[in-house]
Amino acid sequence: MLNSLIGEKSRLSKPQLKKVFSDLSFLFNRENLDEYLDIMNEGTQFVSDSLVRSSGPSTGTSLESAKQKFQNIDLDQPLTTISGTLEELRQIYADDTIYFHQPTYVAHLNCPVVYPALLAESIISSINTSVDTWDQSIGATLIEQAVINWTAKEIGFSSEADGVFTSGGTQSNLMGMLLARDHYAKRHLNHDVSTQGLPEQFTKFRIFTSEVSHFSVQKSAAILGLGHQSVISVPVDSNLRMRARELKRLIQQSIDEGEHPIAVVATAGTTDFGSVDPISSIAEVCRTHGIWLHTDAAYGCGLLASEKHRHLLNGIELSDSVTVDYHKSFFQPVSCSAFFVKDHNTLSPATHHADYLNPLSDKNAGIPNSVNKSLQTTRRFDALKMWLTLRIMGKKTIGQYFEKAMSNAQIGYKAIKNEADLDIIHKPEISTLVFRFKPPHVKDELLDDINKNIRQEIYKSGQAMVAGTKFRGRNYLKFTLLNPETQPEDIAFVLKQIQRIGWMLLTKQKIDMRHS
Repeated sequence: MLNSLIGEKSRLSKPQLKKVFSDLSFLFNRENLDEYLDIMNEGTQFVSDSLVRSSGPSTGTSLESAKQKFQNIDLDQPLTTISGTLEELRQIYADDTIYFHQPTYVAHLNCPVVYPALLAESIISSINTSVDTWDQSIGATLIEQAVINWTAKEIGFSSEADGVFTSGGTQSNLMGMLLARDHYAKRHLNHDVSTQGLPEQFTKFRIFTSEVSHFSVQKSAAILGLGHQSVISVPVDSNLRMRARELKRLIQQSIDEGEHPIAVVATAGTTDFGSVDPISSIAEVCRTHGIWLHTDAAYGCGLLASEKHRHLLNGIELSDSVTVDYHKSFFQPVSCSAFFVKDHNTLSPATHHADYLNPLSDKNAGIPNSVNKSLQTTRRFDALKMWLTLRIMGKKTIGQYFEKAMSNAQIGYKAIKNEADLDIIHKPEISTLVFRFKPPHVKDELLDDINKNIRQEIYKSGQAMVAGTKFRGRNYLKFTLLNPETQPEDIAFVLKQIQRIGWMLLTKQKIDMRHS
């Protein structure tokens, strides 16, 4: 029977095979390379045309307008041509999407991306390797490990370190808190969370982090069963950095109250302010009490590649675990992130052996199954993006790009300081500016609404994009400068737009108040 089937297949031509087995021309294989090249060329031209058409970061479209374009689309009725489908995609996506490469995009932690990483994306998606077990990812596993080892060395870790690529900083921070929880339970309570569940003392576990750290610390605590109440906020200084003395005091107070401090999260580049906590001083406090130190360097990791500013990360090598987001400050496409530990043995809580996937016999034979150190099973080969970037561009060029972004922040800071109607909170350490439109003798309550509306009006113009945040109850505007192509005149243009719109809104408010 098997021989007859093989014989039947050999007698059929490629067109006949497709007819017998249904239309297989959409599958990626060597029989369909012409179709593959055609569709990839169409896609590349689509992206190229979209960039040429874009004149600013956005078109300022509204939610209602965007939704309207989807009303007559029926996903049960496929379109018949690539060109027709891409034309539809242009209308519902590309025309109104946000273009991070534009020099007046200064909103969130989104960076323009480099060509070596885009080449990697094409390869990753086409070959579709899953980096979970060796028998699915030969070569890819070793490339990922090489990038992990390179980054761990840049952090300052020894050869005992290890790590794994993740979906982003939130997942990496979750891993840090997971390992901290389980490490504390094992070391101090002789309790194995992996097999026994949470110990009875878990309601008194405490995590310490600065008051301006990333929300994923609270989110991780909730996921891990510790609750938001387990996270203790540590006050920051005038530069928005964690106060190590306050940390020491709060930990001792927690111990005196019968609680269990299990981790401290230092931040190397806070999302809002780009502030870098004093990691060396924090590490000393952690050492004194035997507490796990996790450093969230999702934003500040670009300093690892900088010759001028690497010193800002001094002490990061004292961490037990570290978060790195290459897709923030290494100019990589989303997602490209990793989690690192000083001691590879501490990754064991992420390991579970399944006979069909990563049996214990594989470990005993020295087979490198990356799933043994990951929260994910199926996992993209994102490490290839950093591999090709390092092999084609090199660390020095990446560092220079990030240094230019930092230089832009200093330029922006000086420009804002010189304007009487703008008020800035802090001098930037990395590349973030938090400020507000604030003419003299105007009530803060009125300015809160105006600053919120300034951001919306900037977006509607399509000429620029800025972010917004709240600090101690007040609305602020935020620049996150990650584009090395942004020039001083781009920064000046956006600031002038903020001032123009601010005064326009303030005048309107005063007129409305007179008539009310």
